[in-house]
Amino acid sequence: MPPQGPQGLQQGPTSPPPSYVPQQPMATSFAVDPGAIWRCRFRYTYIWLRNGSNFWFFPTFVGRTSVSGFRWTGRSWVFTGLSLNQIVTFTCV
Repeated sequence: MPPQGPQGLQQGPTSPPPSYVPQQPMATSFAVDPGAIWRCRFRYTYIWLRNGSNFWFFPTFVGRTSVSGFRWTGRSWVFTGLSLNQIVTFTCV
């Protein structure tokens, strides 16, 4: 059964993300604004985290302080949530 999220039943993408890593945009020193990442909902989004991790993400929900959706593991999509404070920058395609 697909994971349940804040908006009810949610499904991830049915295909892998693009095979390239996009160029990293300039980072901000503050948390990501929910309004900025909102436009990336249901789109392939590349995320760079403060801990140095970076990965393809497919956001399905954006809250005031967090975002949830599907993270690409290299083989499949896994449902996950992130605090907006963890994100340095992102770009959606």
